[in-house]
Amino acid sequence: MKVLMINGSPHVKGNTYIALHEMEKVFAQEGIETEIVHVGNKDIRGCIACQSCYEKGKCVFNDLVNETAQKFEECDGFVAASPVYYASANATLIAFLDRLFYSTHFDKTMKVGASVVAARRGGLSATYDELNKYFGITGMPIASGQYWNSIHGREQGEAQQDEEGLQTMRTLAHNMAFLMKSIALGKEQYGLPDKEEPCRTNFIR
Repeated sequence: MKVLMINGSPHVKGNTYIALHEMEKVFAQEGIETEIVHVGNKDIRGCIACQSCYEKGKCVFNDLVNETAQKFEECDGFVAASPVYYASANATLIAFLDRLFYSTHFDKTMKVGASVVAARRGGLSATYDELNKYFGITGMPIASGQYWNSIHGREQGEAQQDEEGLQTMRTLAHNMAFLMKSIALGKEQYGLPDKEEPCRTNFIR
């Protein structure tokens, strides 16, 4: 089993990384492989709604999004982690996630998703909600911990002092491991849930 972890911070070893690394340690104990893809310091533009991905099978902009697509398809769990900017996620991460989720057309049903957020003080729950929407729209169960999946710290490294935040990350990782393993067993016995053909309506007709 494997968890793909997306670090949306511009700082490679900042407070967002501290949260992810705390989860990594638990996943290792659970026998689950992890990979962190660092996104926050990359030059990633937003989606232009060109629909080329439906013809080419990948995004028209050939950057980290396309490099990550196969890893996303192969993983069992996906963690999106971001610092909080103006009660929202890092814009670079949002551009990355918009294009990654839209341009990958494989079935994401029952991949376990989790969002992790880091901030000095406020905006955590708003950012947490923002990131969870990527999972909710694609049939991915959302993992939770013992609190909203957040950690506090302003200067790099300060999150290491947030004992409750670190514990929340460990709990989240244990819960996520349990969900992934349970879903794998469920797939063997029951398969994936039945799906209907999408029924899409527009508000103007």
